[in-house]
Amino acid sequence: MQYFSGRFKDKASDLMLDFHSSIMFDQRLYKYDIVGSMAHAMGISNAGIISDKECTEIKNALSEILNDIENGEIEFSITYEDIHMNIEHILTQRIGELGKKLHTARSRNDQVALDIKLYARDKIVDIKNLLLQMMKTINTIADGTLDYYMPSFTHLQKAQPITFAHYVSAYSQMFKRDYLRLENAYDLLNYCPLGAAALAGSTYKIDRYYTSSLLEFDSPTENTIDSVSDRDHIIEIISALSIVMMHLSRFSEEIILFSSTDFGYIELSDEFSTGSSIMPQKKNPDAAELVRGKSGRVFGSLMSILTTMKGTPLAYNKDMQEDKEAFFDSIETVEASLTVFIGMLETMQIKKDTLLKSCGNGFINSTDLADYLVAKGIPFRDAYKIVGSIVYYAIEENVTLEDIDIETYKSYSNLFDKDIYKAISIETCVKNRSLFGGPSKESVEGSIKNLNHFIKTENTKTYKSDVNSILNKLLKS
Repeated sequence: MQYFSGRFKDKASDLMLDFHSSIMFDQRLYKYDIVGSMAHAMGISNAGIISDKECTEIKNALSEILNDIENGEIEFSITYEDIHMNIEHILTQRIGELGKKLHTARSRNDQVALDIKLYARDKIVDIKNLLLQMMKTINTIADGTLDYYMPSFTHLQKAQPITFAHYVSAYSQMFKRDYLRLENAYDLLNYCPLGAAALAGSTYKIDRYYTSSLLEFDSPTENTIDSVSDRDHIIEIISALSIVMMHLSRFSEEIILFSSTDFGYIELSDEFSTGSSIMPQKKNPDAAELVRGKSGRVFGSLMSILTTMKGTPLAYNKDMQEDKEAFFDSIETVEASLTVFIGMLETMQIKKDTLLKSCGNGFINSTDLADYLVAKGIPFRDAYKIVGSIVYYAIEENVTLEDIDIETYKSYSNLFDKDIYKAISIETCVKNRSLFGGPSKESVEGSIKNLNHFIKTENTKTYKSDVNSILNKLLKS
């Protein structure tokens, strides 16, 4: 800021300029900064600080600057530190003294807080749309695999029979919660800091409710100190994105396992796999592995911003410049990861026969065997012990529960009859688990229907707050 200030006698060191500057990464905010400046111009015009004619001239010049930026005709300079001062400098070059009036009743503190919130709102909507697409993709897979029987796992040991539809639908519930977390983050951040200035507001009688409404915020922020020192929204969004990445990483881990030759449950398409530089037979699940690895970047960004904010006194401190790179990287990492993951799922093959064959070992119908005895009057703990003995026998004899003859079953309990084989068939085991949320076909179909309704409802939502809609509105005002 020394180039605007009369306070400094000596020029800033090139080392300091390089260290201090944020234009390398905050130039992403150019459109949001211009939109915020247009709204501020209208705000100070509404307060009588500049005329309507001057306001129109500023808005038109800002619109021309925006077009020139998007056409690649403007090169930002490190001399002007950040996107805010670069645009103000260009504006002043173009319209002279009038450009210097724009910063009346405004500080870079409320300016940057505003820009980040405008950017965050758009990016939340973008990621929510990707999550809806992810849920839709999963629902399509689930609808096509309602009779693809497979083992479920606890401790990575085979547990009970389910369907692939039930398995994959578990992730749709996770992504639905991710969607709702981001929606909540949107609602909490949607308060306008413009007018807070450096930290104590302004002596100019600007109408903060007016500028807030121009930018489609719910209302202005209530405390000017909090307005410029708050980074909770960034922390909350990165926290929500970290959970998205955690879910993607868990899903990736299973895709990596299930696509291995030892499992062979699924096969990834060539489009989302890579080969080896030395082993010609290899087909590596690199897309899933990279998503799993990139989760660490987002987790690291969360720890970074929490550490940055934990010791900063009120109000603004230069430390807060460190929020942007972590925030931008988290957003871009999640957008890329979701996009690739959706493509990988859409082209993935699920091996129905291999899944069913995998149900044949591991004694995954043991609980159903115990339930058979319970239905005939034996207390569950006694039935559990009997079945444990039968499983031990089957292991020793290297047979499955279906292979054991009825006489052997009767040696453990006279309550066993020939209907036991139907009771412990994989299809029956899944069918009987028809409670809400369970793996039966009817239950999973209900889950698919509920999620499709959620997706359809959410897809009808429109957001007036996207930057292009606001820009068009401001230019017409």
